[in-house]
Amino acid sequence: MSGHSKWANIKHKKGAADAKRGKIFTRLIKEITVAAGMGGGDPDGNPRLRSAIATARSENMPKDNIARAIKKGTGEIEGEIYDEILYEGYGPGGVAVLVECMTDNRNRTVADIRHYFVKSGGNLGESGCVAHMFDKKGMILVDKTTIVEEDLMDLAIEAGADDVVEEGEHFQVVTAPEDFDEVREGLEKAGVTLVEASLTMVPQTIVEVTEEKPAKALLKLLDSIEGHDDVQNVHANFDISDELMEQLS
Repeated sequence: MSGHSKWANIKHKKGAADAKRGKIFTRLIKEITVAAGMGGGDPDGNPRLRSAIATARSENMPKDNIARAIKKGTGEIEGEIYDEILYEGYGPGGVAVLVECMTDNRNRTVADIRHYFVKSGGNLGESGCVAHMFDKKGMILVDKTTIVEEDLMDLAIEAGADDVVEEGEHFQVVTAPEDFDEVREGLEKAGVTLVEASLTMVPQTIVEVTEEKPAKALLKLLDSIEGHDDVQNVHANFDISDELMEQLS
């Protein structure tokens, strides 16, 4: 899990800055809009919408914003039409990178993403070139200081989780995609405070990036992609040692 964990932890630390720029709300509104458009505006019958609403509420998004995004998705009020696109490529050090986007302008988005890859010394690849290296999983982060690992393990397994992994400052509760909503709801009902909960792509194998130059270029690439308005999520199969991370920070 370390490839996912490293970037997840970095993103979590920069989350406050993203919130100030309004990026979190923008991304969540897009997700709610697309989910409602694909599966209808009733969260009880639309698991993707239900998950998006739960995430939006955890970020303290106002109810009016959520309701408006749903109505845009169902066509009750006028709004942008977003395409979901998955870009795939290789970053510095041969690291596989997946970029999930929602955009109303495909040409603009692909040009920007390609520019980021080229500038870093990587390259944007063809569809399918790296996606097969990842598995879709539900990932729930819990602050290690808020619960004993054994207690979390019992609650998580009872709720239907596959595993609980210790990683840095967090416990990671790992689920199958189809069990994600049930596990999250089960943990919340049990009083567990969740730091983050999302469906993500977990790498099957990890690329160790051990030299400063490619590590720095890789992190800059991922940060640039992450900051793009059309990007929803970024996944990469790398690991960088804590010692090298300290040098780069």
